[in-house]
Amino acid sequence: MRLVIARCSVDYMGRLTAHLPMAPRLVLIKADGSVSIHADDRAFKPLNWMNPPCKLKEDGSTWTVTHGKTGEKLVLTMDEILHDSSHELGVDPGLIKDGVEAHLQELLAEHIGTLGEGYTLIRREFMTAIGPVDILCRDASGATVAVEIKRRGEIDGVEQLTRYLELLNRDPLLAPVRGVFAAQEIKPQARVLAADRGIDCVTLDYDTLRGIEPENPTLF
Repeated sequence: MRLVIARCSVDYMGRLTAHLPMAPRLVLIKADGSVSIHADDRAFKPLNWMNPPCKLKEDGSTWTVTHGKTGEKLVLTMDEILHDSSHELGVDPGLIKDGVEAHLQELLAEHIGTLGEGYTLIRREFMTAIGPVDILCRDASGATVAVEIKRRGEIDGVEQLTRYLELLNRDPLLAPVRGVFAAQEIKPQARVLAADRGIDCVTLDYDTLRGIEPENPTLF
């Protein structure tokens, strides 16, 4: 990964145009070819970026990032470079889920009928090019279903499942694949986004999956 801190302006040219005026910014150039421009706020979200496949060409103070498929461009005009360093991070081991989340996956796989009558498990941790899908199963009609499991369901989880579905639906042996977003608690914004993407939401009760009766049984 290359880290560049510079006073620069940024112009995006593609389906729309955008301009960032001259200011100090962090430019991240990753091993996968992606380039993102960050300010000292907004948490992890970049001001602008280019996803791979793309190519960076440095011509003096003008750096041009061109997307290999669409031809879209990010043009960085460098006024002053304050820092420029490269670091070899190696292969990332991936996200290690906490015990509750991992146990939810295990329990749901054991009791896959929680998702509906006639569901059958294909496998847990079904690998894709961008990471493993928590559970891959089939519904009563035989259609493939990808399940993403979170302890707390937020928008990022829906986005993650959306990316998995895009890849899985390219496989003619699996397609069509629909998604289920399962969590102990699902935020309202995540439910809205999931519904917009055609993804079903399921709220999981950890104790029920473990076979523990509630302390205060109710009729409804």
